[in-house]
Amino acid sequence: MYRKSIVTVGVIAVMVIIAALSWRWGNDQLSVPEKDDQREQVNLRFTYWGSVEEKRAIENALDRFTQEYPWIRVEPTQLPNSDYNTKILAMSASNEEPDIAYMTTELGEVFARQDKFLNLFDFLNKDTDLKKDDFLDYVWYKKSDDYAWGISTAAECFGLYYRKDLLAEAGVPPPPAQAELAWTWDQFVDAAKRLTLDHEGRNATDPLFDKDHIVRYGIMFETWSDPLNNFIFGNGGDWISSNGTQFTLNSPEAAEAIQKLANLINVYHVAPSPFESKSLPAMNVALQAGLAAMIVDGQWINLDLGKAKVDFDIGVLPKLERSVTVGLSGATVLFRSSRHPEEAWLLYKWLSDPNKAINLYTDGLWMPVLKKWYTDPSLVAQWVNENPAAHPPGFKDAMMKQLLENGMPSIGYYLQNQKEIYPEVTAGLLPVWQGEMTAQEALDGIAQKVSGLFSQK
Repeated sequence: MYRKSIVTVGVIAVMVIIAALSWRWGNDQLSVPEKDDQREQVNLRFTYWGSVEEKRAIENALDRFTQEYPWIRVEPTQLPNSDYNTKILAMSASNEEPDIAYMTTELGEVFARQDKFLNLFDFLNKDTDLKKDDFLDYVWYKKSDDYAWGISTAAECFGLYYRKDLLAEAGVPPPPAQAELAWTWDQFVDAAKRLTLDHEGRNATDPLFDKDHIVRYGIMFETWSDPLNNFIFGNGGDWISSNGTQFTLNSPEAAEAIQKLANLINVYHVAPSPFESKSLPAMNVALQAGLAAMIVDGQWINLDLGKAKVDFDIGVLPKLERSVTVGLSGATVLFRSSRHPEEAWLLYKWLSDPNKAINLYTDGLWMPVLKKWYTDPSLVAQWVNENPAAHPPGFKDAMMKQLLENGMPSIGYYLQNQKEIYPEVTAGLLPVWQGEMTAQEALDGIAQKVSGLFSQK
């Protein structure tokens, strides 16, 4: 009897304990907060550049990001393009570096040598959503084969933009969008002459054309490195030798390409010099206003042209030896000083995925860095076909296809000592644009000044 009572009491006790534990377990499960609520608030600082329209697009994407990740607050800071490096240098010197930032290639190369950036390949190696092969081949800024200090913020390239109505009025056929049909240089010059007008309405083929009173230029181009490289590369030139030990921008191929561009200014009078351009608005605005009929520019202007409802289209650039476009972009970097690198990587992934920030792509600002958005017709439709105002008919061939099939990486991905070399090249070429020196003479002088940067290797 006693034994039976003990057993009975024991069973009851065990049942009570099990019931109590079950109640506690069940209530604990019910009281566990949602995953997002468990996380401490994270504040990310994000620094970038861009136009007014880019600012709106970025802020819209950030709003969607914080809705998806409510424990992450993003503090965006837009800095002027012209002052960006100075501001970032000051932030770094004051130990106020952002977590994630746009980065120019010349300053990025300096900071990378100072080990200021995290290796993005490390994030990809453990990421379950992305792998390196998902990206376009050229987009990595690398210290070595296994260390990427930066990645292209977006894919970008160049094309020949034109006002359809102005070409039609002048009887000039539009530039082809297909590389195999690209204008020769002579065809391009002829079109630019017929599109350039003086104050009396005479074009540059007219013997009475007044080159000192031009009201519309046939073509405008900028003289920083990559617009020039479209023609330097297309003529078989490069800035450095294949092994990186020699400066080769003074090669006959590179000099010929630059001279041809300078002749547009000083011989044919169909393009403004850098000095004359200072009195003109930005090139995309000049195209909108009819101050230029064609411009050599990058796909990022699709955003502003689309918003302004400009009657424009895009052709491939005129070819010298062959038709190419330069693939480029500023870098996006994660600073080593960040207290929240994983969250910063989440933000980069968000901005790089058109599914997450589709307006950046449909509005024309960016092209994707992920290959499938060029090859899968259903994905292409989501960002290209969705907004014809920002992606005119020539866009698919002149930019998307051209970048994939005939794109050449910007020198920003591989040129060392950019911070020292770029100013020498820019200053050294000014006499060429002003018609005071030949391209070969100027480039030979530049080569003498920068050669020491290569002998140090």
